[in-house]
Amino acid sequence: MVNVERATNKPTAAPLPVRIDPSPAEIDPQLYRRRRMRIERTLAWLVPAALIGFWQLAAEAGWIDLKLFPSPWRIVESGRDLIESGQLQDDLFLSTRRILIGFAMGVISGALAGFALGSSRLVRAAFEPTLNALYTVPKLALLPLLLLIFGIGEKPKLILIAMTVFFFMWISVMEAVSSVSEGYREAALSFRAGPWTRFRHVIFPAVLPQLFVAMRVSAGVSVLVLVGAEFVQGGDGIGYLIWNSWSLFLADRMYVGIVVVALMGVVFSMIIQAVGRFVTPWEGVGRKRRRRSSRKTLGGMP
Repeated sequence: MVNVERATNKPTAAPLPVRIDPSPAEIDPQLYRRRRMRIERTLAWLVPAALIGFWQLAAEAGWIDLKLFPSPWRIVESGRDLIESGQLQDDLFLSTRRILIGFAMGVISGALAGFALGSSRLVRAAFEPTLNALYTVPKLALLPLLLLIFGIGEKPKLILIAMTVFFFMWISVMEAVSSVSEGYREAALSFRAGPWTRFRHVIFPAVLPQLFVAMRVSAGVSVLVLVGAEFVQGGDGIGYLIWNSWSLFLADRMYVGIVVVALMGVVFSMIIQAVGRFVTPWEGVGRKRRRRSSRKTLGGMP
């Protein structure tokens, strides 16, 4: 006896619609943004404060060697002594002056080279291989050569900073110019815009946000290069303060110099970021639109 089973096709029930409640960012975007900013600022201050507090506790409890890791309070007292003697202000002024001059030289020359190589294929083909070869050379390795050519003084340090910043600016600006949309260029050509008009109204505004990003990166690198140069050659400056304190085994003064260097980099980068936001307001508007569109897209997903 053979049993024949018949397959029954039962209609499947349609999935029920799922209700998606609006997120806090969609209900009140301004309130949500203010809360997020407060949380981010609190975390930005809370984490360093917690680390410093743990450091002070470890120093008082004897968990660390105070000769190598003096307590934060001892570092503050050493910094106050340097301020009262005027040494910290003098070293900070000299280092800041060197950074600003070398940074300005590197930004101007690097931006001009980036625009030139990004705008002309022939210029890029002629100079890019040589610049790529020079870019791979460690810049501090060129300090003895600069000392040999220009002698002991300010020029080797300024040129070393300018060379370092130049390569960061050149690469970023060149790639930004090459990445400008062809649609923008064709629109300018359709209005019979000349080379200067195209550069002023199309190329330069499109490259400006990336230029400030390169300046922020170069700002931190210029501080590092200056400290290294002052280690090798110098009788003043923050780098010399750190090196001389290490030579005399004054760890508290050495940490004062390290903290000052860190603050210099942070302040320098924040200033450039603020100027960039002021000069390129359209970049902030575009960023807000992208965030809104992404939130709408995510809100519409099941």
